[in-house]
Amino acid sequence: MKSIITTEALTKRYHQKAVVNQLDLSVPSGSIYGFLGPNGAGKSTTIKLLLGLIKPTTGSIRLLENEVTEKNRLTILSNTGSLIESPAYYGHLSGEENLRIICTLKNVPETEISRVLKIVRMEGQKDKKVRQYSLGMKQRLGLAAALLGNPRLLLLDEPTNGLDPAGIQEMRDLICSLPAQYGITVLISSHLLSEIDQMATHVGIIDRGHLLFQDSLSCLHEHSKSQLLLHTDDDTKAAQVLKAHRIPAERRKNGLCLCHSEDALVIEAVSTLVRSGIGILRLNEQQMSLEDIFLRLTGRQVSL
Repeated sequence: MKSIITTEALTKRYHQKAVVNQLDLSVPSGSIYGFLGPNGAGKSTTIKLLLGLIKPTTGSIRLLENEVTEKNRLTILSNTGSLIESPAYYGHLSGEENLRIICTLKNVPETEISRVLKIVRMEGQKDKKVRQYSLGMKQRLGLAAALLGNPRLLLLDEPTNGLDPAGIQEMRDLICSLPAQYGITVLISSHLLSEIDQMATHVGIIDRGHLLFQDSLSCLHEHSKSQLLLHTDDDTKAAQVLKAHRIPAERRKNGLCLCHSEDALVIEAVSTLVRSGIGILRLNEQQMSLEDIFLRLTGRQVSL
């Protein structure tokens, strides 16, 4: 599968501090790529680098299969739409009038307006003043503006921030429809694991400027293989006994985690503990959540 975004060793430093550090992104064409990380991880800086809003310290960027240079940047970006943070509008103008201004700035025919309003399902609110819009409607209008010109690539930076549950669901449904119905590849940044899990086909996890994981969402979920938690009447002694018999286990707050769940190993672990006079209270299977995987990769808690 071809990559519509590729970066090589992309780095951005501010006062010798690397906010984005040696980043190698690969976003497949036709995907919804969830760019995931805690607040301050470098997500927004990366998107601004991709859009040419700031210059990289080192590294290269390829968009739409072309290396981005000063000469071709505007041509490439004409096929790219973006929604960065909260979009700004003229509140005294209607939604349609705001889009007309953007058409002029983008050199896009005004006939595009009805098409993008239909995509974001705002035909009925096009004549209403933007100051009367809810936050969700403003975000949808921002998405409509990003879709003007029929871009092949869409970059969205935390598009559900501040929305209520209904607004989040609307935005999620719109984003999920874009690749199949309109052939648009979407890169969406978020610190909300649950949102990415419901939208993305591929995932990149960034923390402190470093890319920690990049692959399909299904591959990420393979990391969530079940674990067996063993609870005994003396977990400290049990851990020592298992270590002495070279049976891999990790001491946890809520018991002992057997590092492998093969039947033979479980039988050996339980038998060894019983022979050592340690009582087995219970043995239960635990599936790692996406949040657990993220915490294991980053060592940090993340908003849910």
